[in-house]
Amino acid sequence: MEVAKGLAGVIVDETRICKIDKDTNRLFYFGYEIQELVRRLSYEDVFFLLTHGDLATPAQLEDFKAAMALGRALPAAIISLLEAIPANADPMDVLRTGCSLLATLKPDSPKAVLATTAAPLGNALISMLLYWWHFHKSGKRIDTESGESSMAGHFLHLLHGRSADELHRRAIEVSLIIYAEHDFNASTYAARIATSTRSDLYSSLISAIGTLRGPLHGGANARVMDMLDRFKSPDEAEAGLREMLANKAVIFGFGQRAYSTADPRNAINKRWAERLADAAGDRMLFDVAERIEHVMDRDKKMFANLDYYTAVIYRLCGLPTALFPPMFLIARVPGLIAHISEQRANNRLIHPSSKYIGPDPRAVPDAFPELS
Repeated sequence: MEVAKGLAGVIVDETRICKIDKDTNRLFYFGYEIQELVRRLSYEDVFFLLTHGDLATPAQLEDFKAAMALGRALPAAIISLLEAIPANADPMDVLRTGCSLLATLKPDSPKAVLATTAAPLGNALISMLLYWWHFHKSGKRIDTESGESSMAGHFLHLLHGRSADELHRRAIEVSLIIYAEHDFNASTYAARIATSTRSDLYSSLISAIGTLRGPLHGGANARVMDMLDRFKSPDEAEAGLREMLANKAVIFGFGQRAYSTADPRNAINKRWAERLADAAGDRMLFDVAERIEHVMDRDKKMFANLDYYTAVIYRLCGLPTALFPPMFLIARVPGLIAHISEQRANNRLIHPSSKYIGPDPRAVPDAFPELS
């Protein structure tokens, strides 16, 4: 019996949601290529597509956006919980805990339409995250009803206390779109495993949150920023990278098992990162990132993945590094809902086998007397 560590190359199920073409390095959501989605659609369009399987009509989208916005106002019990969570908590723990309480306030019903139940969740996570952030960082109790028409605008408004300029809003929106779904990745599969037991929506989401919390998955974008912050020039970055490689340090933001030679999402992010840097009149962070990308490609034959320039985009849009990983989760909500729904529709309990490599059968030593 062969063992596929990390389930590499193992096909565990069928899906209609996402297609990754490893031969051509292309990514599709329900048949629509990611480059076209970011050129022509809003994140709300993509949220509807992933949770319903097709694009919305204008009327459907307006109704859906209204349902999404219902998540912005936080119940009093959630607010009390957020104020009680310590200021030094990991933001992913804040969202995991808030999601657990939300499950008791607005429980999932097997008879409910999952897409409708889930519509407010992305905005609810944004409101929870930024209420907790402001309360503990500045002592402010913010109003989480921003009045913005988009989730990206809602996030930036709550973070900065004002409406964002359109360039920053759209940059965040594009990031949400390309983080929204990516086949049977670790957190998605964790959600499907929980769903396969016939557990509720929130338990499946919490399984995904716990998985995304790890630095090898949802936390990689923050680790990229930690690295980029060390360097003040491209030359310094190249020298520092060579030292890191010589010491066999892990370089976050490079490589992606799903693709062979390039992550198609990276090219999108790189364009937006450069656009934001030029608009800010300061290209240093972008130039440092680009130099490291060049050296990794030239010397290690490793390509930058989704997380790499996401870090640059988030910094240039004013996000604290601690909030980078929660953005991955917030963006991924529609993808998770799509997979939970698909698993429910054609369910079989997920129960893989293992190959035993432990001791041969043996007896308990006579020094341990019988107890009965």
